[in-house]
Amino acid sequence: MLKYTNYDVVFQEIPDEVSLAINLSNCPNNCPGCHSPYLLNDVGEELSPSALDGLVNRYASSITCVCFMGGDAAPQQVANLADALHQSHPHLRVGWYSGKDALPDGVNTNTFDYIKIGRYDASLGPLSSTTTNQRMLKRNAQNKWDDITHRFRKGAAAL
Repeated sequence: MLKYTNYDVVFQEIPDEVSLAINLSNCPNNCPGCHSPYLLNDVGEELSPSALDGLVNRYASSITCVCFMGGDAAPQQVANLADALHQSHPHLRVGWYSGKDALPDGVNTNTFDYIKIGRYDASLGPLSSTTTNQRMLKRNAQNKWDDITHRFRKGAAAL
């Protein structure tokens, strides 16, 4: 079961989007230097399709994207919620911040418009670093993934 602890409307997680970022708990990655270590615990409320719909409806006029922050313990459930979002709110894009180094096998990642992959490595830096191991991917019109990580760096085109 996916659980969320909190959420916020954010402007920097996905380039060119105003995102409802939903923090998912029970993270299995244990990245040293994690900025949200409380998400390692199995805490929060269930993120059911109806709970997600309630959150989205609250902010629907202000957001362009919903971004799942975590969920690596249950990637298929995250993909199912992304698919449900596209069904109920087709005008919204959907992003997923994963701490895994590769897209999960057997999960339909085409339900996402954006996916951040890569565990946090303090020695390599965050997405804004030129040495980061993390990648922000954007699905293009051909259902292929474009690497848009460069958009997080200072001097990049408008975020």
